[in-house]
Amino acid sequence: MNQISDADLELEYRKRFSVPEGEIISDSATAAKHFTAVIGDRMTERECFLVMLLNGRNQLVHTEVLFEGTLTCSVVYPREIIRLAIKHNAAAVLVGHNHPSGNRMDSSDDRAITSKIKKALKTVDINFHDHVIVVPGGDYTSFADKGLI
Repeated sequence: MNQISDADLELEYRKRFSVPEGEIISDSATAAKHFTAVIGDRMTERECFLVMLLNGRNQLVHTEVLFEGTLTCSVVYPREIIRLAIKHNAAAVLVGHNHPSGNRMDSSDDRAITSKIKKALKTVDINFHDHVIVVPGGDYTSFADKGLI
């Protein structure tokens, strides 16, 4: 009898549901699906803050979990987002994080960090496309869809 490890299951999930590098990220639903796949089994354990980097044609260049926090919060440093974007020569950035609680609504802290990230990226001429909050079960909120970017 073959047993599949948790690591193998997570790898298979990511292969099936994440967006491969080079694919175009054209909407918040695609970004949310990708963020959910990358977070994987950490979705209900702790907040993970991810950065998705795009080239000038909105093709995925790189995705990274840049910050991991606790069950209810994560500390985010905009300068680290800029460092990663410049390292990968990104033209645009999307960020995302999960709410392990299952509440997809943005908080005042979420809005504040989004504003800081937007201002920081503007100073280095990198476009900021969206901040997506994902929750267990596949639901999400998009700051861009709400007109907040």
